[in-house]
Amino acid sequence: MKWTLPNILTLLRLIAAPGLAVMFLYFTRPYADWFALLLFVTAAVTDWFDGYLARAWKQETKMGAMLDPIADKAMVVIALMILVGYAEEHWTPWLVLPATVILFREVFVSGLREYLGDTAGTLKVTHLAKWKTTAQMIAIATLFSQGIFEHYLLKRPEDFAGLNWIDAGVEWSGRLGLWLLWIAAVLTVITGIDYLRKAMPHLKEAH
Repeated sequence: MKWTLPNILTLLRLIAAPGLAVMFLYFTRPYADWFALLLFVTAAVTDWFDGYLARAWKQETKMGAMLDPIADKAMVVIALMILVGYAEEHWTPWLVLPATVILFREVFVSGLREYLGDTAGTLKVTHLAKWKTTAQMIAIATLFSQGIFEHYLLKRPEDFAGLNWIDAGVEWSGRLGLWLLWIAAVLTVITGIDYLRKAMPHLKEAH
């Protein structure tokens, strides 16, 4: 493996993915929520940054191309698992359903790419898939922030005035996060169908 800066950033993002769960193992809330949010946002930023640097510096490698989608999927899968698992007052099928769609698509497309082998290059990342990734990254970060607002709301004294913004934070971070997660889920279905359509000729040949 070539230890270029883009590859190092990708590898760090891959290592950081299970770190999201570790935050909730070693820290109490809301510190775990804060650290998980900061870790996730940092990883999302480096996702764009390492790709940009690899192209700009002409340092694109096979190892980097292999690790990048793995790191992205690991970060999203673990983050969604945490959000569903730690959803307390706002646990709802409206959160579980889009998360299920996104997770199913990630597993399905990964399996499809593995089955196609050398011909998996036909399943190139589209602009719509990039929009899907952006929507789900923002959605997950927003839902992490809801956990922070909720914790402070539960610890607020009943007679403590002037913190209505916390109530608004809980409500709007939840709404915005769910809306964006559903948008990501819809884009997930569309891009998943598109990948399957592109793979069908190769699947027929294999059969």
